[in-house]
Amino acid sequence: MASVPENGTSYGASRSLTPQYAQFEALLVAALDEAVRDLDSITGIIYLVEDRGSWLHAAMFGGTPPTIFTMPERMPLDSPYASSVACRTGTVVVIGEPVMRPDDPGLARLVPFPYAVASTPLQAQGSRFGALSVIRIPSRVGLLSDEQRRRLRSIGDRLAQNLVPLADDCLPLPSTYQPSLVPVFSSDMQKTSAQAAVWGLPDVPGSSGMALMYQLYKLCAALNQAIEIHDVVVAAQSRLMRPCRAQSLLLSTVSNGRLWVAGYCGIAPNLLRQLHGSSSHSSSPIADALYGRDPLLFPDRGHLLAAYPDAWDDGQRAWAFLPLRSSGNPVGVCCLGFAEERVFEPEEQAIMMMMADLLGQALERVRLSESEHALAESLQRGLLPRTLRDLPEVITTARYLPASPAAGIGGDWYDGITLPDGRICLVVGDVEGHNVESSAIMGQLRSAVLAYAREDHGPAVILTRTSHLLTELDTELLATCCCVRLDPADGAAEVALAGHPTPLVRRPDGRVETLDVPADVPLGIHSATPYRAYEINLAPGSLLLLYTDGLTPGHSSEAVAGVHRLLAEGSQSNEHNLEGLADRLLATAPSLPERYDDAVLLLARYERAVPDAHHRISRMEIQRHDLQGVQATRAFMRDNLRSWGRGAMTDDLELMASEVVTNALIHADSDVELRLRNYPDHIRLEVRDFDATPPVPSSLSATEEENAQAEHGRGLIIVDALATAWGSSPSGRGKTVWFELSP
Repeated sequence: MASVPENGTSYGASRSLTPQYAQFEALLVAALDEAVRDLDSITGIIYLVEDRGSWLHAAMFGGTPPTIFTMPERMPLDSPYASSVACRTGTVVVIGEPVMRPDDPGLARLVPFPYAVASTPLQAQGSRFGALSVIRIPSRVGLLSDEQRRRLRSIGDRLAQNLVPLADDCLPLPSTYQPSLVPVFSSDMQKTSAQAAVWGLPDVPGSSGMALMYQLYKLCAALNQAIEIHDVVVAAQSRLMRPCRAQSLLLSTVSNGRLWVAGYCGIAPNLLRQLHGSSSHSSSPIADALYGRDPLLFPDRGHLLAAYPDAWDDGQRAWAFLPLRSSGNPVGVCCLGFAEERVFEPEEQAIMMMMADLLGQALERVRLSESEHALAESLQRGLLPRTLRDLPEVITTARYLPASPAAGIGGDWYDGITLPDGRICLVVGDVEGHNVESSAIMGQLRSAVLAYAREDHGPAVILTRTSHLLTELDTELLATCCCVRLDPADGAAEVALAGHPTPLVRRPDGRVETLDVPADVPLGIHSATPYRAYEINLAPGSLLLLYTDGLTPGHSSEAVAGVHRLLAEGSQSNEHNLEGLADRLLATAPSLPERYDDAVLLLARYERAVPDAHHRISRMEIQRHDLQGVQATRAFMRDNLRSWGRGAMTDDLELMASEVVTNALIHADSDVELRLRNYPDHIRLEVRDFDATPPVPSSLSATEEENAQAEHGRGLIIVDALATAWGSSPSGRGKTVWFELSP
């Protein structure tokens, strides 16, 4: 195990106090400055042998950003890097003239191809100290001449000779050594500062590099906070596309041999359709950049067409295709388009590649996070009831709203349990925490409550037994719960709470009240006081609201007042549509990404003990893949409407029901449940399936390319034209598509 000096003094700081180490540093600075200036270089590095003897460690960097930040601090002595090869072989080694070595495993990612590396060994009197390397731009200053090679070797040999008397005090370097950074400005650097007009201030040495590194830092900070792919796209747009003065941006990812558009800006729709889902092995600049090590840069359309004669014309005049990688594996490609022809300066290329590395890692992290969150959320939704099996006398609906991906998944749940004696048990609960364990505990508690309720236990006993169960599970999590058992025969209800928000009731006259029921302690806490059930009486027309605290975060007075107001407004409109009221209530919860907790609500309207001639309900179920389901739906509608004296409405209602049920059977791929309700002033049909994707009406002229869900939504054109009102609401693990028709 490595040890750290107790006084916190680093190796470099302690040795720099000695005269020998001060002389050592001065020698390195002088050699770097001479090498950079004499060899028309932009950066110089001195690598010295580590104490282990098998690694080289950077002792000093000389130059300006961004190149100075692309160089590796450490490298194995047996690696193919120029510095390692020069140290091993004792010869001057040049890599990158005129192109990078095709078998290079990693240098091309650290030093993009416009750069060349020249290294000379540091050897003297039988000792091998390391290597002196310089970074050059051959396209700007030409290839390294024989005279320059001899000059580099001479500088290295002189430095090595000067290091011999200092070696015992200053070498080898420890692996914890922090390299020194020295600004070295060559005449070439000052010249290129004026050339790179896009970045920094002309004629100010170092301004271009500082501007480049500033955007890199800001991109890194933005990507650290990214939790969704959209966040990565926004960061790339603000910190890569705009600073580079590009007109278009495309981020694509690779999966199963195909390229998928993850985000874009300034790209024509027809080009997006062409690229989305295209083969990652096709002959295109995106596909070639994906599996290459270097960016593909095209300063004008002539260069693009020379490499890809069939390349698209998106109106841009220059392009940059940057490969995105994570842990060495291809993740995708970042494409930048420029409105004018563009010369890509080497410094700009270097910063683009550094940004591409950050984008690739962020994309992969976000994709994995979204995949894990989707899996966990699917687990949680799978533990919720598919539908609430209400009674004719008690109409129910429920909503579940997950927290933001940053908060993780929660343990909120709800249930509506029809008991053998005709009563109904309504349950809403919340397990603390936001992780998979919370969802797993939630599933066990929901099963326990369901079993205890079916055994005809009252709400207080249900909570007591469930609390005992939770204490015996291998978890430290607690839970809250609200349990209501309602008798439709007379409206008598028993309510028991376990540390849960108190239910609200809207009386038939419109008054909204908070039930006077003590909260008691959460589930999982040992208490000498048993849970207590309190009786209330509900008159026909009363509405119960059970919810979790995600609906009113922090129990703020403003949030609670908003819920009270919506309940009261619903009474004034005499609405029978609980789905619409549930949607409006759920809209009061915080929106993403500020929603840090799940939100659940359950609405139950107590109608009356005995249905009369003005209010009837009928239901039917259609099995998955039942080819006769639509025909049975028509017969169901005809028979009920005739018996209710609604024969004049049969044709329209039968047509709309056929369309909605057909959509559910085909696209939801699940069982389908129908509920037909007869009210004094309208007929309402609810079609429930287990697919949460909402149907969207689509134009009859829409092509499949323009609307992938076209067939799914065309039947709703008919519903939209005939129905008095219609809508779609998430319900449990699926959705409810409903419509109403007035005489």
